[in-house]
Amino acid sequence: MRIVWDVSPLSHPRTGVGNYVRGTLAGLVEAAGDAHEVVAFAPVSKRGLRVLREALAGLPLEPRLRALPLAHPLRQVWSRLPWPGVEHFAGRLDVFHFSDWMFPPQSGGLRATTVHDLVPLRFPAWVHPRTRRMHVPKYRNMARTCDLVVCNSRFTADEVHELLGVPEERLRVAHPAAGAAFSSEGERADLGRPYVLTVATLEPRKNLETLLAAHALLGEELALAVVGAAGWGEQPELDRPGVIRLGYVGEDELARLYRGAAAFVYPSRFEGFGIPVLEAMASGTPCVVSAHPSLDEAAGEAAVRAAPDSAEALADAIRRALAEADDLRARGLAHAAGFSWRAAGETILRAYEELA
Repeated sequence: MRIVWDVSPLSHPRTGVGNYVRGTLAGLVEAAGDAHEVVAFAPVSKRGLRVLREALAGLPLEPRLRALPLAHPLRQVWSRLPWPGVEHFAGRLDVFHFSDWMFPPQSGGLRATTVHDLVPLRFPAWVHPRTRRMHVPKYRNMARTCDLVVCNSRFTADEVHELLGVPEERLRVAHPAAGAAFSSEGERADLGRPYVLTVATLEPRKNLETLLAAHALLGEELALAVVGAAGWGEQPELDRPGVIRLGYVGEDELARLYRGAAAFVYPSRFEGFGIPVLEAMASGTPCVVSAHPSLDEAAGEAAVRAAPDSAEALADAIRRALAEADDLRARGLAHAAGFSWRAAGETILRAYEELA
């Protein structure tokens, strides 16, 4: 098969969605071996093209990447046109797998996509209006036209079935994994004092306000390190005693920060899966995770769970994680080891072969 993958999200610095795209693509290429041809396709900006090439470095695939002015609006317009089909730019294909960023037409072959979450439908106030404008039409097109919908969790697959009416036979779950950089072995960050770590883009859904209130209940002896770029909406006030704002960091530095943390805290109100939880567990870090069911698969039985909107519950959970660190570390390492990008790639390839 000739499999054309839309890799447009990799033209930006990677967070959850980008890490999932890169990870599943690597797993797919590994699973496909010499039996299938995988093509990376994307129309992106000139600056985005440089980032994209860096993200794809080391993957043995055919690049069909185009730098275009006004790439974002052009992708959106193309997604609403009946022509030209993606084959006009990417060549002959047996499978076209598109991203959240566009859903262009195709003339033939299997049509597939990935859904990371349905936050724009479930909680539209929690996403930027631009995100709603991008994603909601994609969801509708996906439900109408796709032969295959890959979801990052059983929770998300159930959401897609319930809210969009996609039949179960068109759904597959391909869980994410932690990248190779996230290991309990290696250098540990030293921030000059013990700290708990959280990792999230700063936006309302990630619930940093409650974590800040919980941290205040714990006292200043334990710092709170916050990793994540500024997102949208009202930003949490991080200029306060004991809070260390680190911004966006690269993968190697993030791994050092996980390993150096006394605990990792993920208080999100809603997720598709929650990859940082696996990254922290793979790094040997005790985890405190929101009790929302969207995080059940990421947390397994290896984390302390806490009601996400209660600062007192979150503070108590952090205290428990610190007290039970050795047990949580062992359970987390075992849980994270059960996920791999190769397994995700095999799930997707098997679905192509079954449905094509």
